[in-house]
Amino acid sequence: MLSVRIDKWLWAARFFKTRALASRACALGRIQCNGQPAKPAREVRVADMLRVTNDGGDFQIEVLLLSEVRGPASVAQTLFRETEASHEQRLKVAAERKAMMQFEQLPASRPSKRDRRRIIQFRGGA
Repeated sequence: MLSVRIDKWLWAARFFKTRALASRACALGRIQCNGQPAKPAREVRVADMLRVTNDGGDFQIEVLLLSEVRGPASVAQTLFRETEASHEQRLKVAAERKAMMQFEQLPASRPSKRDRRRIIQFRGGA
């Protein structure tokens, strides 16, 4: 096997839960292969550099192995290697997010009926 569709590989490497989600991410431009936006049918090969943006963060990875089937997480981790800069950046963003939680003021109690109506009105509801 010399190449695999990028949406299949992203699903097999467990970046996305379903292949449809991987395909949608490609269509939305959240996946780049060697610096260019990748369509779902693009072929990925060993040694390609991918940039993957999903809920888990922004990953810059190098493809080490190819797979079309989704296996255990331990096998999926052997399919790629994340760059050091990408790993450090994700840790930094996570630390910033955690620090911001300390300054967030949570309400003392649940909103009253009047408060809920104001929230709905503010959000543009009925």
